[in-house]
Amino acid sequence: MAKILAVLSSGYKDEANNYETGWWGEELFAPLHALEEAGHQVDLASPLGGKPVVDQTSFLPEYDPEETFKALYETGRADETQKLADADPKEYDVVLIVGGHGAMYDLAKNEDLHRIINTIYDNGGIVAAECHGPAPLIWTIRPDGSSIIAGKEVTGYPDEIEPEGLLDILPFSLEQEMTKVADYEKGDLDKPAHAVWADKQIVTSRDPFSSKLMGEELVKALKEAN
Repeated sequence: MAKILAVLSSGYKDEANNYETGWWGEELFAPLHALEEAGHQVDLASPLGGKPVVDQTSFLPEYDPEETFKALYETGRADETQKLADADPKEYDVVLIVGGHGAMYDLAKNEDLHRIINTIYDNGGIVAAECHGPAPLIWTIRPDGSSIIAGKEVTGYPDEIEPEGLLDILPFSLEQEMTKVADYEKGDLDKPAHAVWADKQIVTSRDPFSSKLMGEELVKALKEAN
């Protein structure tokens, strides 16, 4: 059995622009289901601890037509998280950074998360990030001063499918910032899911519809590791 630390945004509210965001339902629950079905343990963490804010958009019919992930959320499975500052990365085999635009605000430059990522990577574990979740990888710095994804093939949420007008208020463009340090590629947008292994320890996925694929990739990698 492996131990996975799933990291969620605590949420962000922009009152001036009437905008609130957080973590994305499917991006937690689809991989969590796959990992727990395979017998692994998944713990949750967020910058503030406690109950993190979910992006309610993730429960709209176009993203959650059967209300599968809304129902899982309502079970309370994500109501309690430990603070990132209190998480001991030496206990974990995988860190999974859950997407949602919230990751752009309170995860991207979070030093506690960078510490967790580096420690798990140095211990031979897996660093996984979904959708906007790769943002923290940009600013996770290795001992040589470079980003952990420097020069590596990665993916993440592309600019061209961001909601209209949202790039104007986001703190940065994920695609543009990733392109500065890594070999960013969005894959074929006509295909429903896309994930990329940067190396044997780092895997990124493109969008919410890649969440199930991320779970499958992690289950397969953990099985091969054992």
